[in-house]
Amino acid sequence: MFSFFKKKEKIKEVATCQFSVDIHSHLIPRIDDGSKSLEESMLLLKMLVELGYKKVITTPHIMSDYYKNDYEIIMKGRDLLRDTVKKEGIEIEIDAAAEYYLDEKFYDEMKKENILSINGKYILFETSYMSKPLQLEEMIFAIGEAGFTPLLAHPERYRYIREPEKEYGRLKELGVMFQLNLNSLGGHYGKQAKILATYLVEAGLVDFIGSDTHHKKHLESFARLLSSRECHQLLQYNTILNDTLME
Repeated sequence: MFSFFKKKEKIKEVATCQFSVDIHSHLIPRIDDGSKSLEESMLLLKMLVELGYKKVITTPHIMSDYYKNDYEIIMKGRDLLRDTVKKEGIEIEIDAAAEYYLDEKFYDEMKKENILSINGKYILFETSYMSKPLQLEEMIFAIGEAGFTPLLAHPERYRYIREPEKEYGRLKELGVMFQLNLNSLGGHYGKQAKILATYLVEAGLVDFIGSDTHHKKHLESFARLLSSRECHQLLQYNTILNDTLME
């Protein structure tokens, strides 16, 4: 199936909206605000398989005030998911990283021996939705100094973004890659997030797509958007790198 859209007098053929790797989810039960049980985790993984996913890199929160997860806790959860999908015959590869929150403990996290990265390359991070961290650029540099590429989770959801061209442009200058939540294009997170998501798509600034799955409703909405015009525009204007992580 192909879609055609026109932008600046240029038409590009785009492939069907389907991805093999999801890089942002909260599927390890009972360690953050995601899955509440192992049974729920298995249901969500089965839904991802039905959507064509072959690999999930689940990313629990690491946040000093709320979710005090660490390497051992997350790897134990990853292994639980791996063992259970094998027992239940669910054909999907399971890996785990983390969604790091930029707080006062973040520098300590980047100094640890066992940093929870995506495929040994990317550090997925988030900030406060309301307030830009005063040391945002220094924290981004800390990721690079640790030997990783900074990957900002759902850049469209930060309400402190007032000048998208300037602020997103500066982050790109700093080497930050962007992971968009596909559900933002459907208005799941509100009007402003949809406006910023559309800007990112049309500007060609999106590098990765994430489901950011916490529960069943997220995936039901996500599934509808995979066949939407917005998803086809996303593929037309951006080079999405999710499936490079099958390696």
